[in-house]
Amino acid sequence: MPATSADPVEPAAAPVRVTLVGRAGCHLCGVAREVVERVCTDLGVGWEEVDVDTDPALVQRWSEEVPVTLVDGRQHDFWRVDEQRLRAALAAPAPGARPADGSAGA
Repeated sequence: MPATSADPVEPAAAPVRVTLVGRAGCHLCGVAREVVERVCTDLGVGWEEVDVDTDPALVQRWSEEVPVTLVDGRQHDFWRVDEQRLRAALAAPAPGARPADGSAGA
């Protein structure tokens, strides 16, 4: 995929919670990228973009649904990204995440 003017947040800066699976030349992928980038930047959440056509397993699984948005490794949306729904999903802690105070919780 071509480089974007604003690259995804580096994993060292924030844990990657969002993966955008797309392909070069996909108009909907560009629209999805804008939404994912805006939401993740606003929330300080790491994200990455993967080209579906680089791996036969990805092609088999996702080719008909690109762009696909994964949150914490689970399919969240495909074809279109609902910004409010993505924000709500990212407001919840990542699975296995510890509370900010380091406690184990109740």
